[in-house]
Amino acid sequence: MKYILLLTVLLASTAFAAPDFDETMAAAKEGEAYAQYNLGNMYADGEGVPENDAEAVKWYRKAADQGEAYAQYNLGNMYAFGRDVPENDAEAVKWFRKAADQGYAKAQYNLGLMYAKGEGVPENDAEAVKWYRKAADQGTVNAQFNLGVIYVNGEGVPENDAEAVKWFRKAADQGNADAQTNLGMMYANGEGVPENSIRAYVWWSMAKTQGDAHASNNLEILKPKMTKQQIADAQALATKCYESDYKDCD
Repeated sequence: MKYILLLTVLLASTAFAAPDFDETMAAAKEGEAYAQYNLGNMYADGEGVPENDAEAVKWYRKAADQGEAYAQYNLGNMYAFGRDVPENDAEAVKWFRKAADQGYAKAQYNLGLMYAKGEGVPENDAEAVKWYRKAADQGTVNAQFNLGVIYVNGEGVPENDAEAVKWFRKAADQGNADAQTNLGMMYANGEGVPENSIRAYVWWSMAKTQGDAHASNNLEILKPKMTKQQIADAQALATKCYESDYKDCD
């Protein structure tokens, strides 16, 4: 089975509280990089001021030129989406890389995406793996999921179902429904783990609670192959898993 990557590029705000617009503007004009970044967010989101992508780009760029990683990341997204700048994947890669080189996990993930998709850079699975791993090691759930997919499919790395299970589990533990579905599939087929219908049932049940249609269909196929006792045991474990927020699923 060929598994599919999660391909998501998100514009992010990292401010912890909504700053005052006038104070932020004053600090930004004084050259404070974080204020410039926050001002860009305010214009991008229409917080305290009418939404204005051109102003957002302007202030993100000022902060980014001073090395502000969050601004570099958001400027990359503005180019990736073409928000008041011509859509330009190469320029998006440039700014994602600057933020990624500073250890910013979201930028590392997006840079991995660009390499995986061949957007703004030549397609390079090995580079995608490199940047996904950096983000995954910091807990970025979609990077963890995508690493699982890469190891299942053997793209940029040798095919390794045990590694795929490892990364699917990390993402599943964070509540990623796609990872939960894929983890259930690994247990159902005995790929990277011993075949275990109860574990498959548990993880498909978790994904089903989030509306995953594939998991729901898989459960209907699996149930007739299980004994009543297995189903009872699986349902008991699924309840523990769900109520513990995926912390007690074994």
